[in-house]
Amino acid sequence: MPSADRIVLIDDDRVVGEIVSALAGSMGLHCAVTRTADEFFQHIGPDTSVIILDLVMPGMDGIEILRLLGERNCQAHIILMSGINIRVIETAKKLAQSHGLTVIGHLQKPFPIPQLQKLLTANLPAEKLASEKEEQIDIPDEDLYRALDSDEIVLYYQPQINIATGVVTGLEALSRWNHPELGLVFPDNFISRIETLGLMDKFCWITAERALNEVKQFSIPNGHLPRLAINVSVSSLRDLKFPDILMNLARKYDFPAERIVLEITESGLMEFSLALDVLTRLRMRNFQLSIDDFGTGYSMMKQLQNVPAIELKIDKTFVQHMHANHSDLVMVEKIIEMGHELEMEVTAEGVETEEQFKLLSQRGCDSVQGFLFSRALPPHEMISWLQSHRAQKLL
Repeated sequence: MPSADRIVLIDDDRVVGEIVSALAGSMGLHCAVTRTADEFFQHIGPDTSVIILDLVMPGMDGIEILRLLGERNCQAHIILMSGINIRVIETAKKLAQSHGLTVIGHLQKPFPIPQLQKLLTANLPAEKLASEKEEQIDIPDEDLYRALDSDEIVLYYQPQINIATGVVTGLEALSRWNHPELGLVFPDNFISRIETLGLMDKFCWITAERALNEVKQFSIPNGHLPRLAINVSVSSLRDLKFPDILMNLARKYDFPAERIVLEITESGLMEFSLALDVLTRLRMRNFQLSIDDFGTGYSMMKQLQNVPAIELKIDKTFVQHMHANHSDLVMVEKIIEMGHELEMEVTAEGVETEEQFKLLSQRGCDSVQGFLFSRALPPHEMISWLQSHRAQKLL
């Protein structure tokens, strides 16, 4: 019998298997993907930490599997998963507990990947959790209010480069907080706090206006402005006035709408009907749409064909390990294939090595961004970088 795996999934849906395996790999964990009960029990052992169990299976269903796990006195934490009614899942949870099993959560298909990631994080090695916590900075709320009112939020820019030609096709605006005492603070330490305080709309308009003003300093071949990619908040997609306000802002800075790319995360499209209204009117005004961090939200797969986007951006968690993790490579390949079939450009984020670049090029990815070419730079450094890039005749 093979050695037991820390995470074991049983689901007869191949796509779910690939997604869960890729997520686990990006977290430094191995997930055994099984599709039948016989295969599943071959991977279960005393070292198994987490079981992800689809209740509706051909042959032996999830309820039978729970009973057998109980008879084996299984100590693993169990995540129940299914597309059936939530009340059935809750009943299955009670049944599992009656068998002495530990259920730590449930997922109703289609499920958002961050929900599964949160459940799995509880089972990461303690030393990894400790290192992640050390990166977080505790900043008082009043500092955030001051930051938005006193021009402390600044933008850095990272170039996006066409793989085939080496041409700089665009720049993504990335926010930083120039804290008077702590120095440069990265968004992981303040974006969620801004959302909690209800300041996201104010933050987005401040950063959008700054970006439109600053990027006017940049130019790419023939004197054209680069495409400017800016992030759009979930609350903006709920605001029916958002397309008109953004159009007025673009006119104020004489910035062509077709050169503005709005990056929307998959989670931002969960409220699909209202978001589709706003997104469609943005496209009618010639704004470009990009789906950011693609691959981290399984729920979006069902709706992708209906979103009027021009670009998919492969999440960096897949790019960073695809040379060593087959599941990550499969995810990258599928996203590129899917994007092209839907007539979208595909951009890979987090490209740091020549090996990653080569793999993406071989698989037909259109554009890349990452440390291999440039980290995110403040405006004056980005101007110098663009000049140097042109001088090297890479454009």
